[in-house]
Amino acid sequence: MMNENVVKVLKESMWDLATCKDGEPNVVPVAFKDVTDDGKLVVGDVFLETTIRNIQDNDGRIAISAYNANTLKGYQIKGRAEYVTSGPIVDTFKALVEKMFNNAATAKGAMIITPEKVIVTTPDADNKKIL
Repeated sequence: MMNENVVKVLKESMWDLATCKDGEPNVVPVAFKDVTDDGKLVVGDVFLETTIRNIQDNDGRIAISAYNANTLKGYQIKGRAEYVTSGPIVDTFKALVEKMFNNAATAKGAMIITPEKVIVTTPDADNKKIL
């Protein structure tokens, strides 16, 4: 599902997170993100209030879109997110955010996303293929 091509695009690109609640879609770009060794996606919460509320009220359902703007290789990942406010992942994001914003902002927590489906969005013969 999460082969090396998917991980490469995820690690090198910005992500757009999409959630929905009561029929109202929400999408946000995120820069504080990573892929763990066990294939989970992690996102630092700096300004994700609506996204966090949506996953809490929508059984954690979330979609992520990431693509390389030069090659147009892209993927959509659908899965379930859980929100955590402590632990090593949160500590890592806090340090990154505080360094980048000279302590003017911090990460309040992190989402840990378990991928359930990976869909190719690259505009070629594999478009819409489920990995």
